[in-house]
Amino acid sequence: MKYKLTDEKIELEGRTLYRIESLIDFTDVKIGDKGGFIEKEDNLSQEGNAWVSGNAWVSGNAQVFGNAWVSGDAWVYGNARVADSALVSSNALVFGDARVSGNARVSGNALVFGYARVEGNTVLK
Repeated sequence: MKYKLTDEKIELEGRTLYRIESLIDFTDVKIGDKGGFIEKEDNLSQEGNAWVSGNAWVSGNAQVFGNAWVSGDAWVYGNARVADSALVSSNALVFGDARVSGNARVSGNALVFGYARVEGNTVLK
């Protein structure tokens, strides 16, 4: 196991999200580092280097996997997927059936939703 859900939780739109804590060292994450918030383990893969950090939130059926990161105050929810080496950061929102993959970067106040695809080396700010 790469991380565990802690007892620290927040309520968001009727859902309970739990802060995560690293159980191993990987990339810039060390054992014991606290991450962001997820609703359930299905939101963040236990494999690869995927991570949710800062005050970022991942909920619903959304998934973060591969080497993807969600950080800052970003939200990923609904059926959204963040994969490969993609980064969603700052105040960005990714939701619906949206996909962010490859080396894509979504940051600032960017919104990615519906059936949108952000792929390759695309940068949205």
